[in-house]
Amino acid sequence: MPKIHNFGAGPAKLPEEVYEVIRDELTNFKGTGISLMETSHRTPTYLKLNTEVQDIVRRLLDVPANYKILMLAGGGQGQFAAVPLNLISRTGKADYVVTGSWSAIAANEAKKYGEINMVVPATDKHTGIPDQSTWNLDPNASYVHICSNETIHGIEFDFIPDTKGVPLVADMSSNIMSKKFDVSKFGVMYGCAQKNIGTSGVTLVIVREDLLNQALPVCPIIWDWTANAKADSILNTPPMFAIYVMGKCLEWVERNGGLDKMAELANKKASLIYDIIEQSNGFYYAPVVKDFRSKMNIPFRVGYAGGDEALETEFLNSAEALGLIQLKGHRLVGGIRASIYNSVTVDEVEVLAKYMKEFYEKHAK
Repeated sequence: MPKIHNFGAGPAKLPEEVYEVIRDELTNFKGTGISLMETSHRTPTYLKLNTEVQDIVRRLLDVPANYKILMLAGGGQGQFAAVPLNLISRTGKADYVVTGSWSAIAANEAKKYGEINMVVPATDKHTGIPDQSTWNLDPNASYVHICSNETIHGIEFDFIPDTKGVPLVADMSSNIMSKKFDVSKFGVMYGCAQKNIGTSGVTLVIVREDLLNQALPVCPIIWDWTANAKADSILNTPPMFAIYVMGKCLEWVERNGGLDKMAELANKKASLIYDIIEQSNGFYYAPVVKDFRSKMNIPFRVGYAGGDEALETEFLNSAEALGLIQLKGHRLVGGIRASIYNSVTVDEVEVLAKYMKEFYEKHAK
């Protein structure tokens, strides 16, 4: 069997070092003689872990002291509801910048709780981010929501929007911890873990303290950030194992150069693939405008601009035979998608780039 190179969009590959640590501690967590999966969330052992994971998040992102760090269940889609439930009460209105499928889903969820202003024109072809000078921002909005990296369409913000004092909320599910962000420019940052920082089951939420205590009366307590902050993310039994894995992934990031190094490697890996695409004379086609091409998720078509489905099937089958797996594009957009999160190594991306070049040389007209 060939060595597996996993380019899945999520749940994604974990660092091999993290697997080694998990294996060693799986049935004997911190010398307790039992697994974390059977440890009470009220024990000093877990409470120490809970604090340690928050501390490493704060160190890596330089999170200011006036922000709370929450570790919650429910995934990114849970936060699509939690955001308006916690924030829209101030004016009953919110701005949504829809740049792809996930921000569109977030906006639709928010419509259940207030008046939603669509900041940019609707489109069924997401290939970039309109210039901010064209945005229709509402100065009376309770918050402005963006998705900093659209996993499906491969569109990534290369700037932090100026929202004129209105709190900026960012779904960072697929690029959090891939580079440094100025946390102070955001009211809220959130991201599910199963892409860059762990396994499915936990969502990281970083919220500025002045945005707490505003939840709608109908907000379920499990989505209430204030209640969870007061309970230090242990309002009920938290997703303990997922939090543990996230902590191990973040320790791995810290050991391996921190976010500056992750950003450097992300640039290198993305360039390897985009360069092959650009040098293919149109055989490979990346639909996203160059300035907004994601360094985490690279969607492309095979067989010139429209894509040749038969050729794409052959591309996927031949790739899988070589151990290059989970390259199929999302069902909404088709084609191919290579996700190259923190734990995907440069060597693995070089294997993919070599395969792409050979496939091009074999099939190009």
